[in-house]
Amino acid sequence: MHNTEDRSFIGHPRGLGYLAFTEAWERFSYYGMQSLLVLYMVNRLLHPGHIERIAGFGPFRHLLESVYRGPLSVQALASAIFGLYTGLVYLTPIGGGLIADRVLGRTRTITIGALLMAAGHFLMAFDVTFLLALLCLLTGVGCFKGNLASQVGALYATGDNRRADAFQIYYIFINAGVIAAPLIAGTLGEVYGWHYGFGAAGVGMLIGLTIYRSGRKWLPPDSPIVRKSERAAKIPLTHREKMAIVALLALLPVLTIAVIGNQQIFNAYLVWAQDNADLIFFSRKMPTTWLITLDSIVSLSFLAGAVVFWRLWSKKFPEPAEITKIGIGSLVAVTGFIALAIGTVIAASSGGKVSIGWLITFHVLNSIGFANVFPVSLALYARVAPAALSATIIGILYLHLFAANNLVGWIGGFLEKIPATQFWLLHAGLCGVAGVIFLVAGRLFGHLLAPGDNESAERD
Repeated sequence: MHNTEDRSFIGHPRGLGYLAFTEAWERFSYYGMQSLLVLYMVNRLLHPGHIERIAGFGPFRHLLESVYRGPLSVQALASAIFGLYTGLVYLTPIGGGLIADRVLGRTRTITIGALLMAAGHFLMAFDVTFLLALLCLLTGVGCFKGNLASQVGALYATGDNRRADAFQIYYIFINAGVIAAPLIAGTLGEVYGWHYGFGAAGVGMLIGLTIYRSGRKWLPPDSPIVRKSERAAKIPLTHREKMAIVALLALLPVLTIAVIGNQQIFNAYLVWAQDNADLIFFSRKMPTTWLITLDSIVSLSFLAGAVVFWRLWSKKFPEPAEITKIGIGSLVAVTGFIALAIGTVIAASSGGKVSIGWLITFHVLNSIGFANVFPVSLALYARVAPAALSATIIGILYLHLFAANNLVGWIGGFLEKIPATQFWLLHAGLCGVAGVIFLVAGRLFGHLLAPGDNESAERD
């Protein structure tokens, strides 16, 4: 199952290449659509002449406003829809993981998910099918996301140290897809017409599916427990495995608090920047969605930098445990939101707009932090998860993003209610609290998450 000799893709199994390129195109399609979503709703869809055409939107809006306890402005309504959609995107992988582990296997589930996502992107081109498009995307991502990530983990044997690096590489490809998305889909949508942008996202998804299907023979076998007879004979979890799962579950609320600020980049940050940041370059206004490309370029640089940094660090010093890296990353990200707050204060005192320099500072500091949060947490959960539950556990990991994005939608509505300086300091505080809790948790129960075949690490 695991070929430790296969190093044909930059020192890793060839299957990693197919999975990484598939994920890059899937993220191109997903972020192409997501970079446009809030701006599309705020600037067009939720205004008279369009909002009436959306099938089923009346009851849907009533439901949202009953949850939020009152009428919602266009920006607050867009923020609420964004939060609900991007939250559910990270809830559906649990169902997708169970379907793959118990019924269809990963390959079929991923294929169905890709087709549903492509359909969803194309349906975004029409006002009437807006909610149906979001439903197709939600279901498709659920089938696709956790299962593809679990296939990355399944390429490596338990003691293969390349696994953590593999997830860093995987995230580098994700960011490559995200870099291209606003430049192509975002520019098409903002400059030439929203529907062109959504169409480009659909084409990108079909390219990703083609790459995935062409690399099947290099991918790991599907989940071993597919039939009921085999399910009955599966090995029960050990006490250590059960306690490790409890520890992973306990970390989810902390991860939720940690990532709220980063997830706000696609929501209130874009609306705020559209109105308050100086985006003029060579006497032309830069499309707001290009800020997502800026973020992705910076993120990609620091993801690659994090891989190199920790490899060099480990040659002279002990490498920190994954939970410690996540805590350090969260605390570094705090400084990014402080930079946005400072930029806002300076702009207010001068009566101008926030300089692009402050936005770049934010993206740099935030990306340094999250290079040690997202990929490291994914590697941690993939490593600790018992083999028979790998796809399901990765699906459960995405629960923190479900909760975080729903909170992003709620907190994003504060943009119109409190000064921008307080808005960004609120995000800094959330990230800082999470970082401190991670470092404390690492001291208290980090031993439960230590590699099982490293008894000395367990006793330390």
